[in-house]
Amino acid sequence: MIYTVECSFADPNSEAEWNDFYSLEKLPALISVTGFHTSQRFKSLSEGCPVYLAVHTIDGLDVLKGEEYRQKGGGNFARWQQHITDWHRNLYSDIGLAPAVNADELLVLCANGPEPLIQMGLTPLAMQAVALEKFPERRWLARMPRRNAQRVESMSEGVHLYSPMTEQLISSRTVSTGQEK
Repeated sequence: MIYTVECSFADPNSEAEWNDFYSLEKLPALISVTGFHTSQRFKSLSEGCPVYLAVHTIDGLDVLKGEEYRQKGGGNFARWQQHITDWHRNLYSDIGLAPAVNADELLVLCANGPEPLIQMGLTPLAMQAVALEKFPERRWLARMPRRNAQRVESMSEGVHLYSPMTEQLISSRTVSTGQEK
């Protein structure tokens, strides 16, 4: 399943330190949790959505309810909590492993249907919200070459572009077993 965490951060003075914490400490801790398969962070290039997005491939909701998740980073934002705004978490139906988005690519998300992505020549993956906030109820995601970003400016509202902040982390358990979730 695809687990997304979205938020903005309201304190410019500590934002770089928070990003270092999230990217360098939190993501590696999360990927070590049994049931996490991939993790990657993004920063929005679009208006009208939270600034930060983390996309994880996990086994299911039980992973997020487990003690290992709580101990290794789930909800581990005490120091930063006062600055985190527009926070949203969703669990989406299984689409396999989340696609890895390389430095020369962007992640494109749309909640208004697959058509805008198809019109851009992309192959969208459909996701249905199944737990947590369940909003937006449906989303489509795709990877796009970074050089094509200007094409999205004229696209419909609700299409958001995200630049990768990290490489996709892959669990050693997923790599060693060749597991495809």
